[in-house]
Amino acid sequence: MKYVFYLIAILAIASIVFNVFKLDFDHFFQGESQIAAISILAALCVVLLMGIMIISKAIANKYDDR
Repeated sequence: MKYVFYLIAILAIASIVFNVFKLDFDHFFQGESQIAAISILAALCVVLLMGIMIISKAIANKYDDR
């Protein structure tokens, strides 16, 4: 299960990198650039959530070992 969390986080980072190249800084909130900005924000949320899940699993494993 731990590897699934890492895989999802890596895919989210790849999505961030992909969408950064689609950004148009002259027209940031118009057309495809708006969709890319929203996608980057969503992928950052996914990375944060996967980090929380990995840390919570590590804590749960520590308490299970006792």
